Amino acid sequence: MFTKLKQFKDLRQQGKQLQSTLSKESVTIKKASDNIVLTMDGNLIVTGLAIDGSWLTIEKQEKLQAELKEAFNDGVKKMQRIMAVKIKEMGGLPNIPGLS
Repeated sequence: MFTKLKQFKDLRQQGKQLQSTLSKESVTIKKASDNIVLTMDGNLIVTGLAIDGSWLTIEKQEKLQAELKEAFNDGVKKMQRIMAVKIKEMGGLPNIPGLS
């Protein structure tokens, strides 16, 4: 039982270390000929969003919405790849029975 508790404590510590490492990461996605720029940190929080004023019209509303969704989704995918690399660099996740 104490072995499992130690494994859980170690996993929790690794998780905190990974979260700290990822918080320092950032991705920037540019869409619509660089008229839309989205920045996201390693915790998948949007930290910046810039939209050229020419995109803020009723006529471009649907296109703007589509571009924003695409930018966010691309940012998440990029950050997931970075997360995978960071996890590998940290030695991967331990195989804990019952949590796999």
